[in-house]
Amino acid sequence: MIKDQSVASFLDNLASSASTPGGGSAAAIMGAMGAALTSMVCNLTVGKKNYAEVEDDMQAAVKKTEQLRAELVEMIKADVDAFNKVMAAYGMPKESDEQKAERADAIQQGLKEATDVPLACASLCRDVIDISEEVARKGNKNVISDSGVSVLAAHAGLKSAALNVYINVGGIKDSDFVKDRLGQLEQLLEGSDAKTESIYQLVKERL
Repeated sequence: MIKDQSVASFLDNLASSASTPGGGSAAAIMGAMGAALTSMVCNLTVGKKNYAEVEDDMQAAVKKTEQLRAELVEMIKADVDAFNKVMAAYGMPKESDEQKAERADAIQQGLKEATDVPLACASLCRDVIDISEEVARKGNKNVISDSGVSVLAAHAGLKSAALNVYINVGGIKDSDFVKDRLGQLEQLLEGSDAKTESIYQLVKERL
């Protein structure tokens, strides 16, 4: 399992000539790192006398970020699996008309899955960004810089996942599917740049 590899091993595989893991898996890891860092800030705020008034908020936030982290970690393998299905479909025989039709259908189904996986990843990354705002505002000032790193990582994951959506919809013939998924993606991206910058500046002010 990719998630069980050492960091060095994963980076070696990422740098190799193998097609997977690639940018989609990296996007999921960026998002997961963002969630983990937000969890850390929450955990280092809970139980602190000076932050008693925000304890409930931080406990609620860490439950959300830990769930998001778990889901994003699963996205690492899901991205690889989706890509491999597309490659397998392209490798199907195309001697007869029937084989060509089966191959074309498999490619389209594979591309749709390869679109939905990074779209789901983008959604999770956006959730991390949204949660990190409250934590950056209320969390322990001694580790608040990690809230800044968190939102930047999640934002990188969001934008990276978006690129994987864009590249896959380009080969999909179902125009309704493409329109729907791009619409969902644009909603996730809307305001994300400004929000990330706002949180970054908030963190700087609290340093």
